Amino acid sequence: MGGFFGMAADRDCMVDVFFGTDYHSHLGTRIAGIAAYNPDDGIQRDIHNIENSPFRTKFAGVCDDMKGCSAIGVISDYDPQPLLISSELGMFAIAVIGAVNNAEELIRKYMSSGGHFNVMSGGRVNCTELIAVLINKKNSFPEGIRFAQDVIDGSASIIILKDDGHIIVARDGKGRLPVLIGRGQDCFCAAFESFSYKKLGCTDYAELGPGEIAEISSKEVKTLLPAKEEMRICSFLWSYYGYPTSTYEGVNVEVMRCRNGGIMAENDRKSRTIPEVDYVCGVPDSGTPHAIGYANESHIPFERPYIKYTPTWSRSFIPPKQSDRDRIARMKQIPVTELIDGKSLLFVDDSIVRGTQLKETVDFLSQNGAKAVHMRSACPPIMYSCKYLNFSRATSDRDLLARRVIVELEGEEGLNHLDEYSDAETERGRKLRETICEKFHFDSLEFQTLEGVVKAIGIDPCRLCTYCWDGKE
Repeated sequence: MGGFFGMAADRDCMVDVFFGTDYHSHLGTRIAGIAAYNPDDGIQRDIHNIENSPFRTKFAGVCDDMKGCSAIGVISDYDPQPLLISSELGMFAIAVIGAVNNAEELIRKYMSSGGHFNVMSGGRVNCTELIAVLINKKNSFPEGIRFAQDVIDGSASIIILKDDGHIIVARDGKGRLPVLIGRGQDCFCAAFESFSYKKLGCTDYAELGPGEIAEISSKEVKTLLPAKEEMRICSFLWSYYGYPTSTYEGVNVEVMRCRNGGIMAENDRKSRTIPEVDYVCGVPDSGTPHAIGYANESHIPFERPYIKYTPTWSRSFIPPKQSDRDRIARMKQIPVTELIDGKSLLFVDDSIVRGTQLKETVDFLSQNGAKAVHMRSACPPIMYSCKYLNFSRATSDRDLLARRVIVELEGEEGLNHLDEYSDAETERGRKLRETICEKFHFDSLEFQTLEGVVKAIGIDPCRLCTYCWDGKE
């Protein structure tokens, strides 16, 4: 997916932007970049591949190489960025987080009179460059950003560093991702994760609304275009992608996850499906707070029967080959045998997407003596691949575990009954859960309900995007 950070200050701010950007590393795994401005050198830029080395390692010398009283940084899963653009709007650096599903159509429609794009490996166009071209179709940044967001099928949150040192930041049109503004004694910041600027001594100033565009200097934040009314912020941010210390729309991630786990336990108690187990456990790391909530509500002890070894491999999905990712996932699982051998365990995971590592996890527990393994997913069954955001584990509909099982059970006809399969109280819903249990050797399986997730988040359901679960746009 990715995230960005920007700061305009009355001083050199490169150290702050280095740390502020690094605090978004959990959102992306492939490419990172920083652009900075100072009056003597103008706009400078540095981009590195971070697939096999963290951001802080690749950019350790950036504060020596670049100076700037304003700067932007980005963690990206797909496009090399920020890009430097020279246009009638001036020289600027731009970074974009989101997804553009109609890139070829936009190129045909708006570039038919000429022009070209740099093509990356696989023949894919850099969508950040495409959005920059669309912005330059208009006479001002606010007009151009709104135009680009309106014609894109997908989403685009945008940050721009201008050649006067000011920063323009825009939240995507439906507010699917957050953009927050922080204020310091001599600066203003823009970020996805509010804790990134709080760690730098800044405080909350504002949270941009859907489609809102603002210009930031060291002295003020100026609204260029007001927010739209309709919002569809991604619910999956709270369930999985958001960092535990993050807060979106006034709702903290860790608090939501603990509350969500409690609701799951309450649901299981009402349906009399809480199994007899020794411990409730979380699939680390993001499953852990969901499990704590489940344990607190069910009054079953919480334990950690295995620990992820992360000093060297922080994410199991960094390598491009699935076999390598699986191998690393296995190597990271360090058992606490005393908490596994002869024990019945209930695990809570943040979600079940493709299920590529689930069976290996259960086999790992069985090999270490587990008597029974029950699984709970903190999300409903994922039935639709996200078309609004470029998640780092992006997958097509046919790769989703729930859909694969449904097709196995009754062919393509089953896809006409996704609502029934999501519901544990229907015959199809029970069959889905039973089949997954057989495949992965679970002793039981249940998913959080959509109503439960929405309740745990606690904001108006009409302002949440739940597309990956119910297909509603």
